[in-house]
Amino acid sequence: MWNDQSGDRLRAWLGISRDTFYNSGDIAVIPMDFYYPGKAKSGDVPPRKEVAEKWHQKMLDIMPNIQLTLLIGSYAQKHYLNVPRSTTITNLVQNYRNFLPEYFPLVHPSPRNNIWLAKNPWFEQEVVPELQKIVQNILKNKKLSKQFPCFKSFFILMKLHSTIYNNCLSSYII
Repeated sequence: MWNDQSGDRLRAWLGISRDTFYNSGDIAVIPMDFYYPGKAKSGDVPPRKEVAEKWHQKMLDIMPNIQLTLLIGSYAQKHYLNVPRSTTITNLVQNYRNFLPEYFPLVHPSPRNNIWLAKNPWFEQEVVPELQKIVQNILKNKKLSKQFPCFKSFFILMKLHSTIYNNCLSSYII
């Protein structure tokens, strides 16, 4: 999961190493659906809504102390943020401060979004440095607090064709 160009870009945006992302136990990834639904005419087929409705809260309940949730892409953002369906991802990302400290909406780091990134240079100039500060503060403060054996600093919600990464569990959940 995230072992591609999108993952490299996401880790750069977060300001964390590959080792921290995969091996620290501080990051959990929960996809909006548990399988890749396939291609549509314009992008991917949307994730099944019933998956998030049935499983997300159950998974969140076993992850104490979540301090930040990254909402990557429009499906995660529309599911978790109480915004009109007509709200654009650009508007949500520009106004990320309105959703802090709980949520941080992000555009998907896929190379398919290079055009969006080129049209919105403010994202990498202003938003990414702020995201990096927040993530570094969370990780630094986390080291001071070991009250939970399965402490999760933040987790990532996204649509992805992969498994859930959660070091709290003894195995991967599919």
